[in-house]
Parts: sequence; structure tokens; C-alpha cells
Amino acid sequence: MSWEIVMGLEVHAELSTESKIFCGCSNSFGAEPNTQICAICVGMPGTLPVLNRAVVDYAVRAGLALDCEITRLNRFDRKNYFYPDLTKAYQNSQLYAPICRNGSLEIEVDGQKKKIGIHQIHMEEDAGKLIHDMGSSTMMDFNRCGVPLIEIVSKPDFRSGGEVIAYLEKLREILLYLDVCDCKMQEGSFRADVNLSVRRAGEEKLGTRTEMKNINSFKAIARAIENEAERQIEILESGGHVIQETRRWDDDRGQSFGMRSKENAQDYRYFPDPDLLPIEIDDAWLEQIRESLPELAHQKRERYMRDYELAANDVQILTSHKNISDLFETLTDISKQPQESANLIMGEIMYLMNTTNTLPEDLNISADKLAQLIAFVSEGKINRAAYKDAVKAVFIDDTDPEQYISENNLMMVSDEGVIDKVIESVIAKHPGPVQEYREGKEKVFGFLMGQAMKELGSGGNPDMLKKKLRDML
Repeated sequence: MSWEIVMGLEVHAELSTESKIFCGCSNSFGAEPNTQICAICVGMPGTLPVLNRAVVDYAVRAGLALDCEITRLNRFDRKNYFYPDLTKAYQNSQLYAPICRNGSLEIEVDGQKKKIGIHQIHMEEDAGKLIHDMGSSTMMDFNRCGVPLIEIVSKPDFRSGGEVIAYLEKLREILLYLDVCDCKMQEGSFRADVNLSVRRAGEEKLGTRTEMKNINSFKAIARAIENEAERQIEILESGGHVIQETRRWDDDRGQSFGMRSKENAQDYRYFPDPDLLPIEIDDAWLEQIRESLPELAHQKRERYMRDYELAANDVQILTSHKNISDLFETLTDISKQPQESANLIMGEIMYLMNTTNTLPEDLNISADKLAQLIAFVSEGKINRAAYKDAVKAVFIDDTDPEQYISENNLMMVSDEGVIDKVIESVIAKHPGPVQEYREGKEKVFGFLMGQAMKELGSGGNPDMLKKKLRDML
């Protein structure tokens, strides 16, 4: 008998605010351990948290983009549990009145569209980080304590790993374009917990679920889902029972391991936080946030096809990451050449990103310098070979384009006298191919053209050279 996988996701997205959720400590990533903390971060007795308004703005932005109802009067609750990275023994979260509810996100898998329900979005603070690679000791870094995040809780609407990945990719795209999260999975700012159960096809009752936490890549999530589904099916087919628990996925070993029994809400003894006032979002505040919403990726795709007459496949690539679309728009604004800008980004820039292992979120290149190069090649001042060389120099070393072209003698040779001499030299050196061409063998023209370009160097004007060579032959 066939089995059906049923999954829900809990996505944690750390917000890109300058300071933390309840204090003024820096929210930047990568500082030395325990250098971005204060008495509030580590929960010293007697401290009083003060909510960062920007956190509320970011949460509402996400909620509006995901078609959620905004809870006008929401509040924080204490989620009580003891763990070394949470020194005050509770986490400020939202259970009873989360800031956003009842949203949805449409995905497409294998040409089929499906709407995934979003149960709620709530604000909470992140916990610290345990570091276990200190010999026999475990060290604690509290820099992450108090980092603001939103948890986006889906309904159990997923039935395959493909649907999960499609949802995560689209959610990540939306959060990036909203500028609320940098979504760097390698830094832990975008993390997904997968709640998974299996049931026999046709059954209504849900099976016992397990939770796999904080898997740090889309590929790992897909592997973890496949492995956990197979594990549960094997247990049930052999007459056993699945245990409700939290499991840790080990991507190197390709298997998961039980960590602890899965808690329910009552185990955390939630109660309203007495130190934090309820948050009332009035009409004016909500409208201000709504008006600040940026153009999202799907809206950009429509505009690029309409205004720039770009192909659908091209606009999909150009909007694949906010950094890439930002570069395209800035470059187009400066150069006034959308197709040339698109070709440059999809061609040479993406090639260089691949060869240098540059992630889209780390792309940092001067649009002004690239626009200069587009102007040079469009005006016939440099040829395509020189153009590629100069783009690489700008990408790798942030070189000044004009200086690079001058120092490397890349300016295109359009002097008829110089070109005539080069062609005469090539004809004299290669009488055999010249005779073959004159006898009608067109293919040897490419060889002669290559020899002429070689003598001219990367500054040869190929259009002029081609015309002159044919004339003289």
C-alpha cells in the first residue's frame, strides 16, 4: 500500500535591523564572541527590555507580502525552557496573539500551482550559540542572544520535497526583496525546521510527526525529507510506532539522529510577558508600512518584459536574487541599454561569479564602471574580446576601465592604413589559404581573419577588418 508524506515548515528568518530586538546592541554578524552583549541580552535580573519598533515594521512587511491578516493588538509571551544558550531560562515569543495570521504563498512545481497556507508569523528573540570544538569543553557565545527574528509557520500542506524547496526558494526571494532578512543560510539567518509524518494514502488522520531542526541548505533539506520519510515508513511497515521527537540531520552521514522528545506548547508553560506592553498597530502605522513595500520579484519580472522587452527566461535569471536585479536596474539606468546590460550580467558577470565562487548575496561590483565598458563597446572603441578582459578586471580588481584599456593597448584600431598593412602581411604569409579562398572555399576566410586579428592584437576592429580583408582578397 502506498504512503503519503505530510509536512509543515517553521522558518526562522533573522531580521536585518541595526540593533537587537530589546536593546541597543549591534545586530551585525561575525563579531568576536561575547562582544555584542549587554545585561539585557544575557538576562541579568532586574533588566527591562524595550521593543525595537523596526522589528514590528519588518514583521508586518513580511505579513503583508504573504497575504496575512495583521493582528492589530498583539503581545509577547514567555516560552519557558532551560538550555545553556538561554541564560534567563525563557524566550520572548508570541503564542496567544502573534502579529500575523492566516496567510498564503503560491508555489509552482512541475507546472502545477499550489497554495500553501501560512498559519502564523510571530516575532521572537534568538538564543545564543554553543561552540563544541574546544577540546573537551563547550563554550558559549551570547552575541546572538536578542537577535530579532520572525518565525513563519506553515500549515501541513506539503506532500513532497519538491514542494518544500519551491516554497523555501520563493519565501527567501520575498524576504530578500522586502529587505527584512539577508537569508544567508550559511550564517544561520534563514533556517528551516521540517515537521514530517506519513500516513497511508487515503487516510485523513495525521501520523505521528518528527521535527528536524535548522538544516542549513536546500539540498540537505531535500535529502533529510527523503531519508526521514523512508525511516518512518520502514518503522510502520514492520509493525512499530513512530516516536514524536526532535531529530538532528547529519548531512555527511546522510541520516538523522534522535535528540529529544518533541515538546508540545503546554510543556513550555507560556504566559504573557509582564515586562513588555502589548503592541497596538493603528491604521496610520499599518498604512505607512503598506506604502513602504518595495516592488517584489514577480512584479519586476512583469515590468522588465513590458518596459524593456526582455524574454521571460532572461527576466527570471535577472530577478533570481535582489543583488542581481539591483545591479541590472542601476546599470540600465546609467547605460540606457537594457538588453546589453542584461547580456552582460547573464553572460560574463555570472560566469565570473561561478568561477570565483561568488554568491549572489556577496556580489559587489561598480555599475558605473560596467556602464563605461558598455559605452566603449557600443561606440566601437573596443572589441568584444577587450570588453570581456576589461569586465574581468573590474570584477576581480575593481579596476578603472579607461586606465585598464589604455595600459593594455585595447583601444580598437580603426586606422585604415594600419589595417591595410596587416592584411597585406597576412596575404603574403599565407598564399595557400588565399588561393583556396579565391577558388571558392569560404571556410578558409575564418582562418585568414584570425591571423589578421592575431597581428592586430585585442584592439582590432573586426567589422572594419572583415570588410577590408574581403575587398583585398
